[in-house]
Amino acid sequence: MANICIIPARIGSKRIPKKNIKLFNGKPIISHVIKAAISSNIFDEIMVSTDSSEIAEIAKKYGAKVPFLRSKGNANDFAILADVLFEVLNVYKKEGKIFENICCFLPTAALITPNKIIEAYNSHINGNYSSVVPVLRFSYPIQRAFYQVDGLIKLKEEQHIKSRSQDLEIFYHDSGQFYWINTNDFLLQKKIFTNNTGFIELKEYEAQDVDTPEDWVMLELKDKIKN
Repeated sequence: MANICIIPARIGSKRIPKKNIKLFNGKPIISHVIKAAISSNIFDEIMVSTDSSEIAEIAKKYGAKVPFLRSKGNANDFAILADVLFEVLNVYKKEGKIFENICCFLPTAALITPNKIIEAYNSHINGNYSSVVPVLRFSYPIQRAFYQVDGLIKLKEEQHIKSRSQDLEIFYHDSGQFYWINTNDFLLQKKIFTNNTGFIELKEYEAQDVDTPEDWVMLELKDKIKN
């Protein structure tokens, strides 16, 4: 069963300049993701989709392939992940290379471990899911969320203000690490999240999505806890 690891890594990042190659524990953060993918030993191909020759050289240095630079249309702020994956699959298809499963790794998922990659893969295959996503549980009941109106906060769902926390439904959010995807299902449905998406649950210290400088600080703190 052929598996491809795709790591999408643009050079542009407004809030954290060159975020995808910023040093983390002394090495470009993307190198930690590449290392985890290699160590899992379940990929036939590990590639980085990038618009940057600088990122390409770093990716190749740490063991990933960069067979082409991403098209301009998929390198701007409006490009979506699905379009990037389609481009990669189409390039490989033209070369006669077909993969049954995709695992898309986010390039800043430095807390990722080979064990979790394998656990999610086994869930994906054994459960016959279209995709499998590692998730985190919301730390506070979202039924008690606030929203603001003219500078005042309002309860989103007032009926739950007196409900016990343990009686409220549990909700999850994307951990920002990786996605296992069945290639045929992806090509048919053109999306990652479907009505047949499974999940594995991570502990709060096992993942950190990175969009802001504050997120980076949290990533460093969680890395210390994890180790």
